[in-house]
Amino acid sequence: MKKSKKAFLAILMCIALTLPAVNVLAATTITSNQSGTQDGYYYELWKDNGTTSMTLNSGGTFSCQWSNINNALFRKGRKFNETQTYQQIGNISVNYGATYNPNGNSYLCIYGWSVDPLVEFYIVDSWGNWRPPGASSKGTINVDGGTYDIYETTRTNQPSIKGTATFKQFWSVRTSKRTSGTISVTQHFNAWASRGMTLGKMYEVSLCVEGYQSSGSANVYSNTFSVGGSSGGGGGTNPTPTPTPPPSGGGGGTATRTECESMSKSGQYTGNISSPFNGVALYANNDMVSYTQYFASGNHSFTLRGCSNNSNMARVDLRIGGQTKGTFYFGGSYPASYTINNVSHGTGNQQIQLVVTADNGSWDAFIDYLEIR
Repeated sequence: MKKSKKAFLAILMCIALTLPAVNVLAATTITSNQSGTQDGYYYELWKDNGTTSMTLNSGGTFSCQWSNINNALFRKGRKFNETQTYQQIGNISVNYGATYNPNGNSYLCIYGWSVDPLVEFYIVDSWGNWRPPGASSKGTINVDGGTYDIYETTRTNQPSIKGTATFKQFWSVRTSKRTSGTISVTQHFNAWASRGMTLGKMYEVSLCVEGYQSSGSANVYSNTFSVGGSSGGGGGTNPTPTPTPPPSGGGGGTATRTECESMSKSGQYTGNISSPFNGVALYANNDMVSYTQYFASGNHSFTLRGCSNNSNMARVDLRIGGQTKGTFYFGGSYPASYTINNVSHGTGNQQIQLVVTADNGSWDAFIDYLEIR
């Protein structure tokens, strides 16, 4: 009897070894209102009526199609717990690519909500036969190789994440369409804030395909979110940094980090601090820290960790070789990391300066460390 059982088990094992493996990451298709998480991404299909289909592929990718709808949204991204502002969350950026085939009114965009105040927001990279939102521009922002018009509109007694409500909508709409690239989400948020368009605590930021009284299809074949930055502060005083080569350009690989307190200081009030991290305070215009960095190639991304001394937005300019390359923004007293992507600069030894030039007496900038990728 024991021999029979062993033989039977051996046969079962042989059969199991010959069966094809089950793909536990197989795509899932949904056709009606549903939300959840997959591969670390929040997803949602929402419609009021009509025919919809959304296939959830790996990571942030998905495909969708719609017809005879009034309004439908397909999205994958990050959902937050309504306890932190975007400044507290840290830098948010998205790298994406899509095949986008709208037939009528539709948007390919970054989409999301904040609460307290309740705000629905869009960063629109492409659209169908109508460019939203049909309002007067409040100015422009130049970012990620393009120009976006900024708008503010109001929805009255309309569906929202908090039921039927009246709420603001914030918009950045690209002046020319594209269907792939980087969207530096936080830079749009900062541009809105500079115009008095204040977001509350974050509920969601997602890459979205929306259709309105139209039909169409899309395949989001790439969708990678970068949220926050390296946490933790400096760690005491370091020697003057040696000009060592950072990684080659493009934003990937291991970062080269330099603590701000180890850089050379200049300006009337610049000084070291020990709270909220070991770093440097820049109190007034022309306060700065600087050091020399060797670059083997001429394109890198720069991340500065820091904060404001209060709830007002602090600004720190990045200069390389005497040329201003961008601005880091810190909108509160909670330390966060802000990234300026794809910066072109000279090669060889270059002087890097982190300098305040827009002080208006309402804030001070606290800076922790600079990372180069």
